[in-house]
Amino acid sequence: MTTSSVLLRQVRPYGTGEPVDVLIADGVIAEIGRPDAPAGAEVIDGDGQILLPGFVDLHTHLREPGREDAETIETGSAAAALGGYTAVFAMANTDPVADNAVITDYVWRRGQEVGLVDVHPVGAVTVGLAGERLAEMGTMANSAARVRMFSDDGHCVFDPLVMRRALEYSTALGVVVAQHAEDPRLTVGAQAHEGERAARLGYPGWPASAEESIVARDCVLARHAGARLHICHVSAAGTVDVLRWAKELGTAVSAEVTPHHLLLTDERLSTFDPVNKVNPPLRSEADVQRMRQALADGVIDCVATDHAPHAPQDKDCEWAAARPGMLGLQTALSVVVETMVRPGLLDWRGVARVLSERPAQIAGLPDQGRPLAEGEPANLVLVDPDTEWTVQGSELASRARNTPYEGLRLPAVVSATLLRGRITSREGKLV
Repeated sequence: MTTSSVLLRQVRPYGTGEPVDVLIADGVIAEIGRPDAPAGAEVIDGDGQILLPGFVDLHTHLREPGREDAETIETGSAAAALGGYTAVFAMANTDPVADNAVITDYVWRRGQEVGLVDVHPVGAVTVGLAGERLAEMGTMANSAARVRMFSDDGHCVFDPLVMRRALEYSTALGVVVAQHAEDPRLTVGAQAHEGERAARLGYPGWPASAEESIVARDCVLARHAGARLHICHVSAAGTVDVLRWAKELGTAVSAEVTPHHLLLTDERLSTFDPVNKVNPPLRSEADVQRMRQALADGVIDCVATDHAPHAPQDKDCEWAAARPGMLGLQTALSVVVETMVRPGLLDWRGVARVLSERPAQIAGLPDQGRPLAEGEPANLVLVDPDTEWTVQGSELASRARNTPYEGLRLPAVVSATLLRGRITSREGKLV
C-alpha cells in the first residue's frame, strides 16, 4: 500500500533521545515531534525502534543481464529493500559487460521499473573487463543512467598505464574509479588466504601483498592525477596501513570492507564448503580485528556488501571449481551490529555513517545518506535492535542461496524501509 503521507510513531532517530513521531509527506520528512496523522496516512508504530537514513551499497552484483539464473534486478532489489537499502550500485561484470551506455541505461531503467530501490549501474573501466582499452566512460557518465562509478570488479585494472589514464579521465568527468585490488601474478592458482591453515589443508596460498601492492600503486597514481579512487573489499591488515599513509598525504582515496570480512575468518576453510570461497579470501582473525578497528577509526570509510549470488551449479561443486562470492544484502546490517555495535566500536550514529552517509558521499548521491531532519528526502530505514533472527537461505529474497550465515542467529531486524517516503518493505515483507 502506498500513500502520500506516512507517520512513524515513537521512533528514535540515530537511536538516541526520547522517541518522537516523524511525519513524511510528498517524499520528504515534513515534521519531527508530535505531528498529527493526516487523513489517510499510513501509520507505523515504531515502539522506540531506531530510525536511520536508508542504506547505500556501493558494491552489489545483480547479474542481469546474462546470469538471471543467479539473480535479477527484481530479486536483488527485493533483497536490498528487505535489508534496509534505498540505493545500490550494480557492478559491471554482467554478460554482456556494462562497458557502454546501452547496457548501463538498461540496468538503470530496469531498476526504475522495479522501483524497490535506486539501482545505479557501475560502468566498466575497460572494454570487456580485459584491462586493455578504456571503455566509453564519458558516454556512460553523460547517459540517462548518469554513471558515477567505474570498476572492473572481479578483475584488477592491472596495467598501470591504463589505470593512470582512467584516473586522469575520471577527473574531467567528476566520477570515481573503484579498484579490485589484486595483483594477478601473485594469485595464480590461489585458493585461500596464505597462511598456516591453507598450507595444512593443501590450498595454494593467496598472499595479502597481492592486495597491498596494488592499493599502494593506485594511491600514488590517484594522488598525482588529482583523482578520486575507491578501494573495493579491503581484507588485509597491511592495506589499512597503506590507506592511512595515503590519506595522511591528502590522497582522495576511500575504501570499503564487506560484512563477511568483518565477521568470518579462514578457520571456515576446514569445512571445505565452497560457500566460504570469496575474492578476496577470508583471512586471519588478526586481519578481521584490523578491519573492525579501521572501520571504527574511519581509515576504512564504509561497509559494502559485495552481494554475489551464484546459481547452484557454480557453488555446489569442488572448492577449486566453485565461483567466489556470498550473499550479503539482507544480512549486512545484522553483521555490522554483531561485529561493531555489540563490541562498542560503533554506536547507531556510526552505523548511519558507514552504511549510509559515507557511501552516498563517495558515490555523489545528493538525496541519499541525508540527515534525519525536516525537509530532507525520506529515504529511511526503521530498525528493531532488540530482535534476533536465524538466517535461512531458503527464506531470503535473492534467487540464489549461497549465504555463509546459514543457521546463524544474528541481532537486529529491518522493520521498514522507505524510498522517497514510499514504504518498500515492512515487517520482513515487500510492500
